Amino acid sequence: MKNFLDSDGAPWVATVRSQEGLDFKGRHCLYFHPEGAEDQGVELLDVKWNSQETAEMTLATMSGVELRRRLRSACGRGGGGGSDGKLGGGSHASTKIG
Repeated sequence: MKNFLDSDGAPWVATVRSQEGLDFKGRHCLYFHPEGAEDQGVELLDVKWNSQETAEMTLATMSGVELRRRLRSACGRGGGGGSDGKLGGGSHASTKIG
């Protein structure tokens, strides 16, 4: 888990979400949510890992600039992901939680 500020200065959290099941390849993906609102987040399906350990190590090395860029990608180019709470539907993003 890594805390950062979006381009509007609103606090966000980047973390890893894991899919259940027997298919272990790419089952962990990057997940963003506004601080204090874990259920109102968005997954970035372009970023996947095979293990929780690798996901956490990679996330720990990501800069605030990189996280903001990935958040914009996850929320789409339509203006989502700002402090106004809008979450857009980018082509490789999913608002599906679980």
